Amino acid sequence: NSSAREASHSVVKMGRPQKANKCYTNYSKTSKTPRRPFEKERLDNEMQLVGEFGLKNKREVWRVQLLLAKMRKNARDLLTLDEKSPKRIFEGAALLRRCARLGLLAEDKRELDYVLGIKVADILARRLQTLVFKQSLAKSLHHARVLIRQRHIRVGKQMVNIPSFAVRLDSEKHIDYSLTSPFGSGRPGRNKRKAAGGGGGDDAENDED
Repeated sequence: NSSAREASHSVVKMGRPQKANKCYTNYSKTSKTPRRPFEKERLDNEMQLVGEFGLKNKREVWRVQLLLAKMRKNARDLLTLDEKSPKRIFEGAALLRRCARLGLLAEDKRELDYVLGIKVADILARRLQTLVFKQSLAKSLHHARVLIRQRHIRVGKQMVNIPSFAVRLDSEKHIDYSLTSPFGSGRPGRNKRKAAGGGGGDDAENDED
C-alpha cells in the first residue's frame, strides 16, 4: 500500500509541474494598506490630509506613511547602539543630513530623537505641488497639480512633471514656470494664438501643426 501511494504521488508530481516559490521582482513595495480598513479616526485623518494637500488618492498618504515608518525604524535601531558605534555615527549622520536637506529638520534639531517626531504632514508639505501653490504660481492646490502634470513647472533648469516630487531646501527658491510654458517666456497657448489671429483659420491651424 505504501509503495502504491508513493507511485501515485510521483505520477501526480510528474504530471503537474510544481510552481517555484521564488519572487523575481527587483523592487519593494512603495505603499502599505492599513491593517484595519474601517477605523474611523484613521479614515478621518487620511481624508483631512487628502483635502489639505490636494492629493489624488489615499495611496499617496500610505506611501508617505511607509517612507516615514522606514525612517523612524532606522532612527530607533540606531538609537539602541552605543553613541561611539561606527554604524550609528555613519548611518545616523546620513539620515540626519537627508532630513535636513529636505527641510524636515531645523539646524538646531539635527539629532536622531527628533527624527521620531517627524509627521506625515511635514513630508507632504515638501511636495512640489504644495510649494507651487504656496509660492502663488497656481490658484489652488488642484491647479498646481494640473500645471505640474502639463509640464509648466521647472525646478532650476529641470522640468518636473511629478506632483509628489520632494523639493530640497536649497532648490525651493528655484521653482518657476518652465521656459516653454505660456505662463513663463514660452509662446502663447493655442486659444490665445487663435484669438490673436482674428478667430482662427488656416494660419492658426498650421501654426499648431
